[in-house]
Amino acid sequence: MTTPENTPAAASGKAAALASAPGGAPVAASGTATAPGPSAAAAAEKAAVPASAPVAAATHAPAPQTTPAPTPGTGALRSLLPVLGAHRVTVLRTCLAALVDQAALVALVTLAAHTVGTAVIEHRAPSAATVGVLIGLVLLRALATWREMDLSHDLAYRVLAELRVRVFDGLARSAPARIAGRRSGDLASTALGDVEALEFFYAHAIAQLLASGLVFAAAATLLGILGPWLLLAVVPVALLLLWSPLLEARGRAERGARTRAALADLSAESTEAVDGLRELLAAGALDRTRARLRSGGRRLARAQRAEQSWETGAGAARDLLVVAAVIGVVAAAAHAAGGGRLDGAWAPAAMALALGALAPVAESAAALGRAGSLRAAAARVRAAVNAPAGAPAPAAPVPVPPGPLGLRLRGVRFGYGAAPVLDGFDLTVRPGETVALVGASGAGKTSCAHLLARYWDPREGTVELVPADPAHPVDLRELSEEDLRAAVCVVGQEAPLFHGTLAENLRLAAPDATDRELAAAVRTCGLAPVVDALPQGLDTPVGERGATLSGGQRARVALARGLLGRPRVLVLDETTAHLDHRGDAELARALAADLRARTRTTLVIAHRPATVRRADRIAVLEGGRIVEEGTWSELAGPGTAFSRLFSRTAGETPDRAAAGEIPEKPRPEGPAAATADSAPPR
Repeated sequence: MTTPENTPAAASGKAAALASAPGGAPVAASGTATAPGPSAAAAAEKAAVPASAPVAAATHAPAPQTTPAPTPGTGALRSLLPVLGAHRVTVLRTCLAALVDQAALVALVTLAAHTVGTAVIEHRAPSAATVGVLIGLVLLRALATWREMDLSHDLAYRVLAELRVRVFDGLARSAPARIAGRRSGDLASTALGDVEALEFFYAHAIAQLLASGLVFAAAATLLGILGPWLLLAVVPVALLLLWSPLLEARGRAERGARTRAALADLSAESTEAVDGLRELLAAGALDRTRARLRSGGRRLARAQRAEQSWETGAGAARDLLVVAAVIGVVAAAAHAAGGGRLDGAWAPAAMALALGALAPVAESAAALGRAGSLRAAAARVRAAVNAPAGAPAPAAPVPVPPGPLGLRLRGVRFGYGAAPVLDGFDLTVRPGETVALVGASGAGKTSCAHLLARYWDPREGTVELVPADPAHPVDLRELSEEDLRAAVCVVGQEAPLFHGTLAENLRLAAPDATDRELAAAVRTCGLAPVVDALPQGLDTPVGERGATLSGGQRARVALARGLLGRPRVLVLDETTAHLDHRGDAELARALAADLRARTRTTLVIAHRPATVRRADRIAVLEGGRIVEEGTWSELAGPGTAFSRLFSRTAGETPDRAAAGEIPEKPRPEGPAAATADSAPPR
């Protein structure tokens, strides 16, 4: 059989640095893909393993459940205010600049109106001092405007950068247990679009509210000095303006939520369409996908138009209130000036002062209203930032025992919904032993790998690392995430790579790995011919998700990445499924010849008979528990569950299947049902 995994793949593009985990800790697991959802056990069984996972506390976790979409609440924006705590000085400077900006504007228009009134009423030209003050106010206002915009946006962008990291931390902490069922485009929309939407709130709303309140208080005081009756036209309108966001809050929130939901759906649809473009072309489904995207675009446009129409109507209502107040002030000032209670030169100044006092209030009301429409985005960001851990961290982590480690799962009960996938599961792998775990599709093999990586905790039972002295095991829930990742590595069937060089992808689990260690891992995993064929060797960009490599090549990279971390426990979840029989055998021999193989404990999850036969011991999973254990010769005879399993999958006995006398049927389950031997490099 021709194997395309060694076909040279030319790569081009600019190499990008790989993102590291929060705090600089490397992500140790090698295989990443979609997390299993809470639906059928068979679907969950073949979902690929995520790249990193949180660490949990020593409590039994409930069954994983899909997190529902967050609903906008009145406290959504308020809950995001504490992030400003680390930027108190910048917040204070921004508020001060906004205060000077608004105060200078009110003073400028008031003094200018008084100067014009004096010139018209008293036929007196403005003095040089007045002109100088006006020019100074213009310059001050220009400088304050520039400074306020600079400071407010600097503050907003710093806060948004911090929020993006917090969103990533929340998703990483809760993955995959609490983001199951959410599409990657939806998650990307939260991490990017929803966070970006909050820029207006942090850059404009907060400082403007504080500054406009102080400026209005000062202007109202001055109006009261000119004539208390002038306040009758200003204060009620100001109260109505401030009340208007509350009146329209529900309508804004509903329209904002529809817009954010439509945008998230369209983002998810677009991401899936781009990722699956080859499959869509092959299936002739481009027209249907285009229609779906067009429908999503129209839905988003309708939601945006409705939101903008609401905003336009609210803005027009606020403008009418301000105009009504100014007309009231003009009428009152004219009446007072005619009765001698107000100097005629101050009548236009009173009008300008009222306008200057109400304009910031109207802008603040608009900011409050627009902030209300951001509640949907804020709720989604808050839900991501505050997402509970899928496996909470231990209060007092214990160290990993030194030396070789084995595995022990005792009385494990676990599932993704009401029905358990594993029920009374017991398995022990001694230090340095290689055990093959086999079972029908959906039996729970990958769920076992998930528990060993501690992406979830079992509902009942324990998952332990067992040192040479079996009397002192350590529950995975008692380990810190860093120690767990260093001790246990899970390499899944699907291993998407990051858009960077091959060397950067290999160093993901071991950033400090030397070139010699890198070369050794490359040789062990049979990547040397691939690296030699690449135009820049290890420095060749692999493309997004490793698109320039074949499935078999990506599997080898994932395994090499895992070995570089020097784990003492290695879990291979269908890792060699993308290799042909020859590549699988070569890789097995190389792993066995590795110096650390003598002390490394390996759990192999596989369907291929030849792969299973190389294990020291075989465990058969059926009905959520281990029903048989033994060597190949002990289990390959007729009448065993092991023999029945291969009769169903291969149509013959295990010995004939392992000998290659009959072809293996491709597995129907999982995101990559086709074998990688037939998958050409992309």
